[in-house]
Amino acid sequence: MTAQLEALPLSLADMVLQHEVEQFLFREARLLDDREFDEWVDLFSADVHYWMPTRAVRYERDVDKEFSRPDEVAHFDETKRGLEERVVRIRSGMAWAEDPPSRTRHLVTNVLVEQLDTPGEYLVRANFLVYRGRLDRDVDIFVGAREDLLRRSPDSDQGWQIAGRKVFLDQTVLLAKNLSIFF
Repeated sequence: MTAQLEALPLSLADMVLQHEVEQFLFREARLLDDREFDEWVDLFSADVHYWMPTRAVRYERDVDKEFSRPDEVAHFDETKRGLEERVVRIRSGMAWAEDPPSRTRHLVTNVLVEQLDTPGEYLVRANFLVYRGRLDRDVDIFVGAREDLLRRSPDSDQGWQIAGRKVFLDQTVLLAKNLSIFF
């Protein structure tokens, strides 16, 4: 019984951390769905790398080549400045793919949090489903996994910053007319 009580604070700390990270990711999803892109970009650190590799069907012997490498073509390969420029373009009215705007719903689930060697940094793995409706009949569903590098940040209103994001789509062929939304 004493050993169980001694383990309790660590377990409680893990539960609080899990809750904090999940709430952060849920608030981020809401910012995207509410088209609060300026606030969303503020969640990213100045040195962020936002990357979505392409995916190819591979035989089991070549499964390590399923995703493009960082030096190969990608759907997204952006810095914070690139994300900010995309937001400015969307807001300008010149982004035809987002005028009228898409309606999105970001679902985030299966969140796993892993402490990294650097204090205050965590690897967060999560699955997602993003629904996008556009115009009267265009519907796209994107499913996949994300790997985020989260940092505790006293400078952030949320207490966290996203220092890295890798987005892995399950689809190999995208039927969407464009990739003008954020993941």
